This record gives sequence, C-alpha cells and structure tokens, in this order.
Amino acid sequence: MKLGSLKEGGRDGTLIVVSRDLTRAVRATGIAATLQQALEDWSNVAPRLNALSESLNHGDADGVFDLDMQALAAPLPRAYEFVDGSAYLPHVARVRKARGAEVPETFYTDPLMYQATSAGFYGPRDAVKVVSEDYGIDLEAEIVVVTDDVPMAATPEQAAGHIQLVGLVNDVSLRNLIPAELAKGFGFLQSKPRSALSPVFVTPDELGEAWQGSKVHLPLVTHINGEWFGAPEAGVDMQFDFAQLVAHAAKTRPLSAGAIVGSGTIANEDTTLGASCFAERRTVETLRDGKPSTPFMSFGDVVRIEMFDRAGNSIFGAIEQRIEQAARP
Repeated sequence: MKLGSLKEGGRDGTLIVVSRDLTRAVRATGIAATLQQALEDWSNVAPRLNALSESLNHGDADGVFDLDMQALAAPLPRAYEFVDGSAYLPHVARVRKARGAEVPETFYTDPLMYQATSAGFYGPRDAVKVVSEDYGIDLEAEIVVVTDDVPMAATPEQAAGHIQLVGLVNDVSLRNLIPAELAKGFGFLQSKPRSALSPVFVTPDELGEAWQGSKVHLPLVTHINGEWFGAPEAGVDMQFDFAQLVAHAAKTRPLSAGAIVGSGTIANEDTTLGASCFAERRTVETLRDGKPSTPFMSFGDVVRIEMFDRAGNSIFGAIEQRIEQAARP
C-alpha cells in the first residue's frame, strides 16, 4: 500500500491511503489520524490500512478524492528520529580521493551514520528555503526506510522485520558550511537543514521483485531544471543494506516507531550513470580535470527526484522543489 499525509489536521498532517497509480486517495482517519499514530500500533493498524488500500484500488472505497501533490505534506511531517547513513562507498571513496585521502578499512565493515534533522520535513512540492547561495546549496537523492519499534541490539536479520515503509528523501546539504563544522570534530549541524520526503511512502511489498536483500534494485532519477542529472542504480554498490543500517542505528539504543533511516547519497562505480548530488559531480570533475566546473545550486533552480518501476510507473511520486531565498526574521 501507499501512504501519505495531507497538509491539514495540525503539525503531523492527516493520514491518507493513496492509489497505486498516485491519482486518487482516501482519508484513513477512521483507522489512524496520522502516520505516526499508525506506526506506533502497526501490527494492528496495518491490516486495516491494507484493506482500505485494496478497496481504493478496486474502486469501491468511500470518500475518494483526486490526489493533489501540492496539498501533500511529507508522509511524516516530523519524526522522532532521522539517522542518515553513507552506504554507497564509491561516493565516499571518490570524495576522499579528490582530497588525497584513502578510505579506512573500517568503512567497509562499520557504517557511517549521523543524526539528521527530524523536527520538520518539507513536503514534496515545498520550496527549499536557504538564506544565502554562498552556503553551497546541494541536493542529495536518497532512499529511506521507516521502522516500527526496534529493540536495542537487534541483529540485521531481526532489523529486517522492523522495516515497514520505504520512501525517498532530498537530503539538503549546505556544502560550504561542512568543512568548518567537521573540523570541529563534532559533526553536522548548520550544514544539514530540513530535508524533503517523497509524496508517499510504500510498504516493501509494493516494490515487488525490486525489494531484495533489504535493498531497492531500481535507478533513482534526478533532474535539475528539467535536464537529466543522474540515474544511479540503488541496488548496486550499496555496501550496507537497510537491515544492516537499522541494526547499526539500534546498537546501543532502541529506535522508536517512525524512525527514518537513510541510505546516503546513491552513487555507483560507473560514473556514466550520473550523480545524486552536486558534490559527487564536482568530485568527478576534480579527479578528471583537476578542479570542479559545475557550481552548486542557485535560487530559482528546480530539483526533481523520482523512482520508476520496470514498467515506467512512478512508485513514490516525485519530489519537485524550487530553491528559494529565505527571509531573515
């Protein structure tokens, strides 16, 4: 099934079930008011939501309305936790090579992960607000999974059973603020503002054969201002699958229902498949030409991130956002 949230009913939105072709929807408030509420009682709520989904897709649900992407909030407008990994080591290796550094051996056995901003997410059509272009505005096209309650010290095999939803994220990064923050030795803060989530999250069964080994085996397509930017294969070159990432996040603490776990920027060894962020493209240019030639994003630029099944159907809907200058308070 496919689930989303309308921009109504307060900060956490109103839960809706969305048709497989992303054209129709029905409010699910008779089952759960919000997606967060549904995830907190997933074993009981999911079968009822699935029944409503089947009714919607068969054309016999009550209260059906046409889906308006502009009316959608993020499926989880805010979450208790968002941790983001860096599971695609070709990206990590190229970035480090460009600055003359090697990839430590531990990176192949122990995932990179940081605590990301979760207090609020942009909806799929909301503008990305940034104070200054000098911050080095970048997108990061990624896949995320959402869990129910995960016990502390869960194994990857156990963690796989707690992955309940899959979606996309534009993990916005402010690249020119990153070096000074990392130099402090305490991680990201100002360089990682709010991110945007795809119009819907889907249960893994909606992905069919594309969901194997706790990975999504499909390309993730990005366009900038209508021009193709990249379509790397998400199931290729992923060093750690989502079950491993969830288990890593839960090593010393339980994860609450609604926890979002990100893949990190999707990247392949094959650079002809393009990039999922400007930092990746600029790194490839630096390794090839000695310096980057592509600037970061400017106000007015539009990013579109989408994933299609093998028949060409959009799975999660598109994240489509304009970069806009934020007014100072």
